[in-house]
Amino acid sequence: MTGPSGGDSTGRLMLLDTASLYFRAFFGVPDSVTAPDGTPVNAVRGLMDFITRLVGDYSPTHLACCWDDDWRPQWRVDLLPSYKAHRVVEEVASDPDVEEVPDPLSVQVPVIREVLEALGIAVVGHAEMEADDVIGTLATEAGMPVDVVTGDRDLFQLVDDDAEVRILYTARGVGRHERVDDAWVVARYGVHAAQYADFATLRGDSSDGLPGVAGVGDKTAATLLGRFGDLPAIRAAAADPAADLGPGPRGKVKAAADYLDVAPQVVAVRRDLDLAGHDLRLPSSPADPDAFAALTERWGLGSSAERLLETLAR
Repeated sequence: MTGPSGGDSTGRLMLLDTASLYFRAFFGVPDSVTAPDGTPVNAVRGLMDFITRLVGDYSPTHLACCWDDDWRPQWRVDLLPSYKAHRVVEEVASDPDVEEVPDPLSVQVPVIREVLEALGIAVVGHAEMEADDVIGTLATEAGMPVDVVTGDRDLFQLVDDDAEVRILYTARGVGRHERVDDAWVVARYGVHAAQYADFATLRGDSSDGLPGVAGVGDKTAATLLGRFGDLPAIRAAAADPAADLGPGPRGKVKAAADYLDVAPQVVAVRRDLDLAGHDLRLPSSPADPDAFAALTERWGLGSSAERLLETLAR
């Protein structure tokens, strides 16, 4: 990664879970926001406004719009066939499955990419990987404080107070986001951020098609992790008749052996991708001013474009 360019100690990297944000923009901005030709641009303008607000509030020196090159990678499905299966609307032979995306949003996604590229804001994806994996890698390699902007709880596993990696959690809206550090995760779930992936594996997550261990909810998962530390230690205790583990949890963990053999690899965010060649420095003006002006006119981006340019210029 040429990205954060030299580990500037005064820098701050912002990583956007782009799809999470443009979905939120699409559903949060009225569909009456259209281009001159009537094409909806509520997601385009909404995302631009989110970037304006976040950059204005946090003043990052570096920014990447992280992209789902594959929202449901086959290698994760091979390990756990239920992974995100409920979100598939069409299975395409030899191609990634088609995700359920409203038509008025799908026509806007290419426009979003064009706008970001004209601005010179880095769009970073990786073949057969989700944006989460791109975010995990960039956050781990940053060498500077990192703000990850997402509505996805899976990314709580990246929180690291020592490395100054935190989540700006947008579940209640970008304007009402929460700053997630280790203490926040402990207060909410009773586990440390470093234990969150094991916690999610144990209790499951219906939004991702993770069944979890039958009969183990938030409280039991947190209790087990509090006592044993991590999932391998919990499984070792379940297999050891002398371990201090009640028959109920022991039986549930042992019965879920097949699931627990594969789920941790599915849940864990990758941190080791080769993402060389991206310049993540935040531009102060468009990389291609003519292209950006043309896109602004064609799609009627008006005040959203003006506000974003003003914020970048600061």
